[in-house]
Amino acid sequence: MVKEMPDTVLINAGKYMLRKLEPDDSAALFPTFSNEEACRFLSRPHFDSEVALRAWLVDPDWNGRSWVAIDKSDNAVVGRFVAVPAGDDQVTELGYITVTERQGRGIARTCTSALISHLFERENHRRVFAEIDSKNLASIALAERLGFTREACLREHERTHNGLCDMLVYGLLRREWSSDSQLQ
Repeated sequence: MVKEMPDTVLINAGKYMLRKLEPDDSAALFPTFSNEEACRFLSRPHFDSEVALRAWLVDPDWNGRSWVAIDKSDNAVVGRFVAVPAGDDQVTELGYITVTERQGRGIARTCTSALISHLFERENHRRVFAEIDSKNLASIALAERLGFTREACLREHERTHNGLCDMLVYGLLRREWSSDSQLQ
């Protein structure tokens, strides 16, 4: 029996709101997803066209959920956040990217924290995790600041546009999460 995916609901994240990604969001995300440097840790290379990006973002065969973060002060799209089922329905892989011109402002931390709280508190997930390229120091630092534990180093685990990559697995259990501590 196939379990139906939960709805991609609005999630309040302080100065930001996470809402379901819509096809037209590709225009706001294209400057980041077409930037080779910004996409260096994706499993695929940067995009050459907005049409290709849009098709990838709304691929009907993809089994995850995708949100965009909206800055409440100017209604700008400032990032993309994903939750992908892994294993049973209480385990989810997370992914995130902040648009290039807004990086370094705490958006990924704020929005990922809100998404984790939603998954644990509203959807009753038991575990969330992230697979992070071992060279992606910013993403590693974010996972560690959010309280994730490094569980594994999978050597030469993934072949990407950069060749073979070592992937680090960072996990977080519901009982380890305190959304109050993430607001500090």
